[in-house]
Amino acid sequence: MADLLFPGPYCKYRLQEKMTTLSQPPCTVTAHETCDCINTRTLIMDVRELMNCPHRPNITQRELYRVILRSCCNATGEMILTNQNTKSGQKIHYETNQKLFKTVDKKLHSMLPKALPWSKGLLGHCAVVGSGGILQNSSCGAEIDSADYIIRFNLGPVTNSKDVGNKTHLMTINPSQIRGYRNLTKDPQPLANRVAVYGNASLLLPAFSYQFCTGLSLNAYHALQPLRPNQKVVFFNPNFMLNLGRKWKGQGLKEPRLSTGLMLASVAMELCEEVHIYGFWPFSLDLNHNPLPQHYYDNVGPNKGVHSMPDEFQLLLKLHTQGVLQLHLGHC
Repeated sequence: MADLLFPGPYCKYRLQEKMTTLSQPPCTVTAHETCDCINTRTLIMDVRELMNCPHRPNITQRELYRVILRSCCNATGEMILTNQNTKSGQKIHYETNQKLFKTVDKKLHSMLPKALPWSKGLLGHCAVVGSGGILQNSSCGAEIDSADYIIRFNLGPVTNSKDVGNKTHLMTINPSQIRGYRNLTKDPQPLANRVAVYGNASLLLPAFSYQFCTGLSLNAYHALQPLRPNQKVVFFNPNFMLNLGRKWKGQGLKEPRLSTGLMLASVAMELCEEVHIYGFWPFSLDLNHNPLPQHYYDNVGPNKGVHSMPDEFQLLLKLHTQGVLQLHLGHC
């Protein structure tokens, strides 16, 4: 595989060595300290060396992962709740606690779309745009906007179009973000204004991951539907999320729960002909060891103990080296 993906002596003999080194867990201490695991600075140097190798798409590997993901999880028909895959009276079991459930009544069923937006075939060239600080000064905006389908996360700003672009087809919202709109029932306009910058992009919420997510997600739907009728609010299917988590954990990924980023990168691998990943970089230094903020728009860190972003990054890097998708970690 290495010979096929990385022609030339420089890349051939280094690929296996680097991927073996990168399979070790990265340090949780600062880049200047030492620990038993691989030092962050060493990891970054190894990634930079790998990224200098020419990327070679591998159609066979792409199709293999598409079949595997469709077989285990089926984003094509199950990623979001619809009238086709969810019946009135059905019990929706929560992703994180299968003992808990919500029964689908007529009101909830009427909120679901009739079908998934991609049921007519593959989506073509897709850009999955994370929020990592590595996008700062990347000039990747035009390249991102050239994609056929663009996925973004957590209401990430698109004001810096030079670096991140401004087109969006699917935007996730963390239900905790809805909490910031305290008077949503009486004054939905601020939220409507916030999402209007994404045009008619669908808004995806994990309404049935945790119980607290449900009310917040349904409130967002009711607030936005009258003001933004062409901007659909849709809900993750918790069974899909659960099955996808089981799949990657079965491949050795060790974390309590997948990040939404890895979930939708996986969705793209099933639904898109080409997958390009931007802004997925969980380290505080770039490939040249320059300091980075946590996100391209702020420096607020994630909640600890839920996701393992370095482990997820190494999984995506493996898929990059296999030619399944392409990671973009530098200037475009």
